[in-house]
Amino acid sequence: MSQAKTLTAEELEQVLAYIATHSYALRNRVMLLTGMWSGMRVGEIASLTVSDALGANGKVKPEIRLSASQTKGRYPRTVFLPQKLRDELQVYLDLRQPKSMKEPLFVTAGRRAFSANVLTQHFHWLFKNAGVDGASSHSMRRSFLTSLAAKGIGVRVLVSPTGILEPL
Repeated sequence: MSQAKTLTAEELEQVLAYIATHSYALRNRVMLLTGMWSGMRVGEIASLTVSDALGANGKVKPEIRLSASQTKGRYPRTVFLPQKLRDELQVYLDLRQPKSMKEPLFVTAGRRAFSANVLTQHFHWLFKNAGVDGASSHSMRRSFLTSLAAKGIGVRVLVSPTGILEPL
């Protein structure tokens, strides 16, 4: 099995430009940037609820604590959100105005939670329609991890199922 494509800055901009011209632009932008800037897997993104990201004060939290049931390896872990991602999430949530903290963070056009499978397909078509060949939902995570490795983060930290990365 081949590795997921690592997205260049130009390809990311290409996908964001495509997203900006279509329905659900803000939601799709924030879902993409969540994967790119936090390194979460698509299944983790699909599993997020409003309470995972939003504090009682109405502000996006600096970190998301994923439960074992939300992660691939069934290990709970903490994901730090860089300020630029928190800002994007705050705009999205302020405009969306969820009625309950238990709601999915990202919802389909039918106002239901994405499944991991549907979200994987959603990203596949976003990349394909934006003209970024070979990209998949895992490209976001691989791009994130590659950028960390380029900044000198040790490989043992990157592959640890319970490793906690400091915010960038």
